[in-house]
Amino acid sequence: MKALLVENISGVAEGNLRRAGFEVESLPGALSEAQLSDKLRGVSLLGIRSKTNVTKAALEAAPDLLAVGAFCIGVDQIDRPACTKAGIAVFNDPHSNSRSVAELALGEVIMLLRRTFAASTELHGGTWNKTAKGCHEVRGLVLGIVGYGRIGSQLSDMAEDLGMRVIFSDVTDVLARGNAKRVTFDELLEQADVVTLHVDGKPRNRNLFGAEEFARMKAGASFINLSRGFVVDHEALAKSLRSGRLAGAAIDVFPNEPAAKGPFQTPLQGLPNVILTPHIGGSTEEAQSNIGQFVSARLVEYFQTGTTSMSVNFPGCQLEQSDESHRLVHIHQNVPGMLLAVNAALARRGMNIERQVLDTRGDLGYAIYDVNRPCDDDLLRELAAIPHTIRVRTALRQ
Repeated sequence: MKALLVENISGVAEGNLRRAGFEVESLPGALSEAQLSDKLRGVSLLGIRSKTNVTKAALEAAPDLLAVGAFCIGVDQIDRPACTKAGIAVFNDPHSNSRSVAELALGEVIMLLRRTFAASTELHGGTWNKTAKGCHEVRGLVLGIVGYGRIGSQLSDMAEDLGMRVIFSDVTDVLARGNAKRVTFDELLEQADVVTLHVDGKPRNRNLFGAEEFARMKAGASFINLSRGFVVDHEALAKSLRSGRLAGAAIDVFPNEPAAKGPFQTPLQGLPNVILTPHIGGSTEEAQSNIGQFVSARLVEYFQTGTTSMSVNFPGCQLEQSDESHRLVHIHQNVPGMLLAVNAALARRGMNIERQVLDTRGDLGYAIYDVNRPCDDDLLRELAAIPHTIRVRTALRQ
């Protein structure tokens, strides 16, 4: 059993996988499609972060791959339809780094409004410029949060604790926290002293902020983006900052980010009161350790028991397991008669089904069986030959 971890995933994950019996290869950097295709031969579990793209071509080179773990929130870098078609489960962690991102956003709100970064840059350059001009307390100012999910709502609570008035805009029906008030997107742009983005990576958010949106923002406001790079037109943002329309910005994500340490360029470089960070919103030791623990646990659990809870592309199935039973997993296209065909194959061998669960998601059907006897290779071949079957396997505890 082999597992591959790339992009410097926390050692917690490697330890969990090794204890589960896996031979683990852990790499510090992201891999290209060709490199990943080569590395995936014979690999059962793959762990990535945000810079490695799991493409259809890479998946085709990995017939043994059972699951992919995204040790981050986003899964846009994974071809999920191709994974589903190949019977490969995908897991992520939508929770563990949300606090780290919210804390960085709050810190940047304070630094922008106090012009801390601009003052530090001047002092590093040898200029003493003690002034209160353009510096403000956050208390009483309006924070506008675009995207009120796990990160945005946590930031909302923390900002209110500092005395800020919070307004938010979201495309879904979400519950306001504390005294936060829901407003329209246009109202948020017009009222907020600081606008911060915490949206997901869905196509609807591409180019969400451009010249038109910056022009509608309150004069002298600040802008923060710790969500996705393609959400913002950085040329338009730089123009708004140079003109003085915006007072400052903090950007952690970019449309084109290097896969490893090296040169980088953006039109925002060199502008005063602009904080640039290399996609480190969730990069705290605490967050990475928690993510390493959470995602690796999901991968091991899936491998050992077939449980798909928290999968982003499979139906959520879980079945209590007995040490006396033998577990079988059947992944198939969602067409009529699949359960009947599998049950009939087991019955012909005199095997008793002690418990089972079946669920579907779109075109995919997923079933877990506990049977009273071990499943031999002949049975697995017979089940795999059932029309519309995608994958059949036994659990590790077989």
